[in-house]
Amino acid sequence: MNLSDYVKKRNGVPIGHSNSLRNNFYRSLGAKNFSTFWNFWNPIFGYYLGSKIFKPLKKVLPIGFAVVLTFIFCGFIHDLVTTLLRGKLSLFFTIWFFLLGTAVVLSKYSNYDFSNKNWIFRAFTNLSIIGICLLLTLYLNTIFKFY
Repeated sequence: MNLSDYVKKRNGVPIGHSNSLRNNFYRSLGAKNFSTFWNFWNPIFGYYLGSKIFKPLKKVLPIGFAVVLTFIFCGFIHDLVTTLLRGKLSLFFTIWFFLLGTAVVLSKYSNYDFSNKNWIFRAFTNLSIIGICLLLTLYLNTIFKFY
């Protein structure tokens, strides 16, 4: 599947469509669980992470480890940008994305499904998981000084 097909599958509209961003937020935040949230979030970046990082990793590692390592890589890319801009090493996003990836794996393996709940409940749940991972990252940073 090429990038254009992938984005259309995830957003329901082609790349550059005026409803692309709206659909991205609506579908990701309203996803039935946290694992599915990431299927819709940032489909362009997700396409490349999936094809260049996750797929090769899952050939040699269990899927759960491949997912977490893909998230760590994504966090590291974010940290690389902030490190270059700040001129100071930062691992904040690497830690945060490690926690997000762990939450994705736990979500996948717990197999919970909130598709029968209303959109607001699902969005609140998905945003809460992101927030909890962020708060845990901030707490860990006060102990270990990741940035």
